[in-house]
Amino acid sequence: MKANQAVYSVALLCRVLGVSASGYYAWLERLPSRRAQADEQLSVRIRELHTRSRETYGMPRIHAELADAGTPVGRKRVARLMARMGLAGISRRTGFKTTVRDRDACPAPDLVARRFAAEQPDRLWVADITYVPTLAGFLFLAVVLDVCTRRIVGWAMANHLRTALILDALNMAIWQRRPIEVIHHSDQGTQYTSIAFGLRCKQVGVRPSMGSVGDCLRLRDVRELLRHTRMRAARPPALRNACSGSYRDLRVHRRLVQPASSALIPRLLVTRSIREEHKHDPQNP
Repeated sequence: MKANQAVYSVALLCRVLGVSASGYYAWLERLPSRRAQADEQLSVRIRELHTRSRETYGMPRIHAELADAGTPVGRKRVARLMARMGLAGISRRTGFKTTVRDRDACPAPDLVARRFAAEQPDRLWVADITYVPTLAGFLFLAVVLDVCTRRIVGWAMANHLRTALILDALNMAIWQRRPIEVIHHSDQGTQYTSIAFGLRCKQVGVRPSMGSVGDCLRLRDVRELLRHTRMRAARPPALRNACSGSYRDLRVHRRLVQPASSALIPRLLVTRSIREEHKHDPQNP
């Protein structure tokens, strides 16, 4: 009625809606109820929590934050106020299958046989692809990880799953490390069994290796890294910093992506050799 009283008379609007004119004018002068005032104050607090979470918190987490702050409120009330303000959280989307096997392709032999250990850098690399859900769609990330140093030596991002994605990651690793006959271990996805990837490995002297089908241990370290990356990455800049060695914006498993500097690698190898000597020393209990 208030929105249309400039077009129609109040008497006509009251007659159509079946209310009295005195009741309408009393409603105009009436102050908001105590419940409505409390809802306004609570709405301000909910909007602050939602903004502080970078608009990712939904009703359960907003309700938990209010409970921790000592604000007794029901879950349905929080949901009602959030719906009235048009606020919603961000949930994990449906998973995306990044490994599709080409049954007509001939995979490379398994040169690792579950022995994911290397005594020196650039002897064994493991590689995989994952997806990062964003507001604009899926972003695909391919990484190459050195087993000895737990360092990401090559990575690439794109909005597709073509072979060019893993070739970019491989080229970055080759450009950075200049390896000699390094083993590149991966799954049997179509990208890694493609002719272009095999030719590139042959050109640069990389020995491709592929695990058996259904072997969940073949890429445990790199997939643990990618799982944490997919869960923690909030925006692409944080993801790029994580792959470059800066982990302040993206908290991932430190053991998996510990950036080993050039000065640290010799000390790592010496420590490992001393440990092996003590292991084979008959006088060492």
